[in-house]
Parts: sequence; C-alpha cells; structure tokens
Amino acid sequence: MIISYIIIAVYTVSLILIFMYSIAQLNLLINYLKAQKKDDTSEKFDFSNPEEIPFVTIQLPVYNELYVMERLLTNIVKLKYPKEKLEIQVLDDSTDESVISTEKQINELQKAGIDIKHIKRTNREGFKAGALKEGLKIAKGAFIVIFDADFLPKENWLLETIPYFKDSKIGVVQTRWGHINRNYSTLTKIQAFALDAHFTLEQVGRNSQGHFINFNGTAGAWRKDCIIDAGNWEGDTLTEDIDLSYRAQLKNWKFKYLEHVETPAELPVIISAARSQQFRWNKGGAENFKKMMKRIIINKNISTKTKIHGLLHLLNSSMFTCIFLVAILSIPMLYIKNEYAHLKPFFYVMSFFVTSSIIFFICYWFMYKKIYGNGFKNFIKYIGAFFTFFTVVLGFSLHNTIAVLEGHFGKKSEFIRTPKFNINTLKDSWKKNKYISKKVSIHVIIEGLLALYFVFGMYSAFIVGNQGGDFGLFPFHFMLFFGFSYVFFKSIFSKA
Repeated sequence: MIISYIIIAVYTVSLILIFMYSIAQLNLLINYLKAQKKDDTSEKFDFSNPEEIPFVTIQLPVYNELYVMERLLTNIVKLKYPKEKLEIQVLDDSTDESVISTEKQINELQKAGIDIKHIKRTNREGFKAGALKEGLKIAKGAFIVIFDADFLPKENWLLETIPYFKDSKIGVVQTRWGHINRNYSTLTKIQAFALDAHFTLEQVGRNSQGHFINFNGTAGAWRKDCIIDAGNWEGDTLTEDIDLSYRAQLKNWKFKYLEHVETPAELPVIISAARSQQFRWNKGGAENFKKMMKRIIINKNISTKTKIHGLLHLLNSSMFTCIFLVAILSIPMLYIKNEYAHLKPFFYVMSFFVTSSIIFFICYWFMYKKIYGNGFKNFIKYIGAFFTFFTVVLGFSLHNTIAVLEGHFGKKSEFIRTPKFNINTLKDSWKKNKYISKKVSIHVIIEGLLALYFVFGMYSAFIVGNQGGDFGLFPFHFMLFFGFSYVFFKSIFSKA
C-alpha cells in the first residue's frame, strides 16, 4: 500500500509539472499572437551611408566537417557586404584530412581577394566555446556573426540583420532556422516540427515581452562588446550559447529575434546523429539551469514573470524526466486504479491533466499553419504530424532523461559534434559517412525492452478490473510502444 501511494505521488507531481509547463506554453502562444499585430519600429543603420556600415567578422567554428566544408565556404563568400568591412574566420579544430582540403580552398579564396583566415588550434580546449573565444582575440569586427558548418545563409543575410545593431542596447540578433531537407524522412520531419515550434512560438513569445531568449549557437550575430561584457565564451556546459545568452541578458543586454529572416540548414538524417544532438542540447539545458538558477532568482533588475519564464526555459529539457516517469508509472497506476476502489474519485480528478496534451495541440497548430498554411487539408495533415511527433518524442524520453539527469548531477562529458551529411534528396547516400557512430548503446537495448513493457501495458488494459477491462490508457501505451520501437529499430538498423 505504501509503494502504491509513492507511485501515485510521483505520478501526480509529474503530471502537475507537465501541466504547468503547458500553461507556460499557452502564455507564449498568447504573446506570439499579440506580437503578430505589432509593427517593428526598431532603429536601423542606414546602409546607404557608408559611414554607418560597421566592420563585421564571420566566425565559422568547424570540427571534422569533410562533407560540408566546401559547400559552407562557397556559400559564405556569396554574402553581400562591403569587402573592406568584412572578414571571415574559419575556426578549425579538425583532426582529419578535412584540414588539408579546407586550407586549399581558403588559399584559393584569399587569392581571389577574400579576407579569410584559417585559424587552427592544437587542442580542443573548451570545444566550440574555446574556438570562438580564440578567434575573438584577433577579430577585427565590432559585430561577430556565427554559422555552424551545416548552415547556408542567403546572400542578403548580413544586410537584413546587422542594421538592427543601431540600437546600442542590442547585444544579439538571432534569426529563424530553416530546413533544406525537411521532407527527407520521418525523422527530419519530426525534428523540423520541434524546431519550428521553438523558432516561432517560443522565441517570439519570449522576445516580444522582454523575457530571456537564447542565441541558438548559429545563424545569429553578437555585438563584440556584449560578449566581453558578459564574461566571454565559457566551455563548462555543453550549450555555451545558452550560457552566454543568459549572462548577457542578466547584464541588461537586449536580444532581437527576427522571425522573418530564415537561415537554411541541414537536419541530421540518421538517428545516431539526432541522438547525439538531442543529448547535448538536453544535458546542456540542465547544466545551465544549475549554473544560472541562483543568478536569475536573486537578480533585482528583472520582473518576476521574466524570472519564471527564464527558469522554465532552462527547465525545458527537464520535462522529459516528467514525461518518462508518467510513462513508466502509467502501467502500475492502471493496476492501482482498479485495485483500490476508494481512489476512483482521485483518478477522475487526475484525468483533467489530459488538457496538457490539448494545450500543446493548440499551440503547435498555430506554428504549423504559419509555415504550411491554414485550411482543412492542412489541419488533417497537422493531426498526423502532431501525433507522429508526440509518439517519437515519447520514444526519446529515456535517452533525454539520462541527458537531463547527467546535467543536473554535474556529470561532465565531451562535446560530441553532430555529423553532417550534405544530403538533400533520397537519392543521396549517407552510408559511407566516416563520422557515423557504429556503437549501439546499452540505452538502445533498454529502449527495446521498454517497447515490450508497453506491449504488456496494452495487454493489461484487457485484464484489469471486473467489467471487461480498462482502456483509458491504451492509446497512450500504444504510442509509447510505437515510439520506443521506432527509436530502437532505427538505432539498431540505421547503420552504415
């Protein structure tokens, strides 16, 4: 009986935390809709006046990017901006043969009159943060633009972003990510769905009300003075972008988010690459919550509402822990519900928390229709996309929970880069990519066992109770079975 009450308590608290998070998302949706009605009255540099055009440094932090370096550099040099006020730094920590081909391409660009430097380090101290910090020491620009190796900014990118720094209080201008291979596979569609929600609903919803947002590590520009004033790049978390973003905003620097400026990029096409990226993002979020929580709470210059949104933002990834607990405990809860008749009123009350899923469904619909358009056909497509996304997210819940717990408990790990593939169509092959991880983690085996566990959950629906079963949790258990099965089989068989 005591164990039953412990299970009920943990399950209930997890549901309440998920509900609170969904309410915060609903608030961001309201903020987002309000922001759509406002005109942008930002100050901007007048680029028709040469004296107002500032010097810009573009930083390209790379590490073993054999398949995308040529594409990256070819694209970057097409950016429109006065050549005499632009320099490019290739911050190359590579340890493979890509160093040679990159150096050869850079030499050709230098001969063509491009101000581009190849900065190589003998170690990866601080990982990406360390490379950015190293390049900053000799950067000539008053503004620092950062692109990861898989990003392909459009020619007018600098002309659309740098003018916003006319306001001396703005420390960062961040743009929305696009996806050049959005429709490549189910996996890329799911990733695009999640990122689109972040880059519309969340970034706009927070930024429009003056709440903290984050530089997303790439496709954005920093004021050099802001970086230095905030304490410069630090490599003690796996998400150095969130870390510096919060330190800057705690020092009253403003961030400008530009939803209308899209920066295309390539999504991971293989699940091992997506797993490593998800692990880094989720663990880094937890690390930054641990690092920033006290600073946010005691800061006297920010409102209570901004503090709450900031803490919830840093706890985004921690919601996976709640999701995983609800999933694991849902089967014991099914038996408890039918064993203790006096608890039935409690379970009727708990059913209220299904509204969390309804809130997420509503919030993501506004994101989806902004990108794909309104109408009945698109709404039907959205229903399929939402449930596919939700199902696979459930399948990733163990993986992401482990990442979050490592972050909260302070376990350090190396910065694992996400392999890039240079893939746009189904005809392209990724199987010879040398950076693909061949190892199958013990976590994958556990995910396979969890798929079987939720088969038992579905079977339990038929045998509990005295009136022909209890099918209230059957759809949830089916989604969990499918989600963990998808992640397990993709992880086992999607190998080179």
